[in-house]
Amino acid sequence: MFFDIPRPRRRFRPVGAAALALGLAAVTGCSSDSGAGGDTVKIGLVASLSGTYEPVGTELRAGFELYLDTHDNKLGGRKAELVVADEGDGPPTALPAATKLVKKDKVDVLTGLVSGGSVNAVLPLVEQAKIPFLGSNARPPVKDIEYVWTTSFLSDEPGKAIAPYVKEKVDGPVYAIGPDYQGGYDELRGFTEEFKRVKGKLANPGGKTTWTPFPKTTNFMPYFAEIAKTDAKAVYCFYAGKAAIDFAKQYAQSDIADLPLYTAFVTEGSVLQAQGDAAKGIYSVLNYAADLDNEANRTFAADWTAEHDTQPTTYAMASYDAAAVLDKAIADAAKKGDVTPQTINKAIEGLGQIDSPRGAWEFSDKAHAPVQTWYLRQVRPDGSQLANVMVQDLATLGS
Repeated sequence: MFFDIPRPRRRFRPVGAAALALGLAAVTGCSSDSGAGGDTVKIGLVASLSGTYEPVGTELRAGFELYLDTHDNKLGGRKAELVVADEGDGPPTALPAATKLVKKDKVDVLTGLVSGGSVNAVLPLVEQAKIPFLGSNARPPVKDIEYVWTTSFLSDEPGKAIAPYVKEKVDGPVYAIGPDYQGGYDELRGFTEEFKRVKGKLANPGGKTTWTPFPKTTNFMPYFAEIAKTDAKAVYCFYAGKAAIDFAKQYAQSDIADLPLYTAFVTEGSVLQAQGDAAKGIYSVLNYAADLDNEANRTFAADWTAEHDTQPTTYAMASYDAAAVLDKAIADAAKKGDVTPQTINKAIEGLGQIDSPRGAWEFSDKAHAPVQTWYLRQVRPDGSQLANVMVQDLATLGS
């Protein structure tokens, strides 16, 4: 479904540089110091603080912490206690981490989670505990969304947003490649299905996406050699974290370096500094660009660059927005009575439009994911550094 939500079009340059059988127990009350008579709300954040996606998880944590730091460490007028756990590389470590937060630490809300596989693994815990899960990274489709929200996006949306643009700009077949896990499947499916719908042709043998083993693939050269044997006129891929660094640096040294590279996430975040000149010219599709010119982004970007030596990213922004959502929801719940996981969840449902660095957005009724605009960016020099510079709007998606 497509919605028209006004967005500013000018650009702004920011200042500065496992098993489920762990005995899931229902947790229906707030933490001991919160609720109707308390003044503390406890937030559990699970993110990859080690492993392949450490750069992503670190920014999820930093984005949430930035909001707390700039709002007197309060959410909804109450003291916020943030309890952080390491997701690692996926479900085997994510589920125990989340289980501890819910059962032992008795958090009121769960947020974060980098991997779509981690989300699927944790959902039964959330559903039984009846606490809101406010994810802040890409999420796969979910059947029961009563307690499930995301401030980021559904995993197939980046590819869906950019596919028509790639079809228009590339004169010939496009090669699709990505990692063989849930997030990769979702991201590439969004692109390939939409690309085929608009009459695009894949250069892959048999018209099927090429999958690279995750997380063990660090040498992409053999895959690039295979792409060189096809009639591909461009490449579309999804990688993040350390895998994105390897992919971009090796791509620039390969036999297909002259093929346009369209991506989701490959150049996002601190990985861009590590990629250096190898990233020049790479196109990416995301729901945020650091140079968007709106009041919320000016504030967010200035606060971020005051503490970090990089531009803000979609990871930090979505987690910052998760804190902003909770700030409003907890305040609304408090006005109506007790603050519990259930009343917080109900308040999230009634929030309406969110004023965000990405531009205004709101949760969809069908998926509890943002209705938002997607942007095309390209890595270009921005002063003395390379940056993901916004090129144009691509689409507004949400359902």
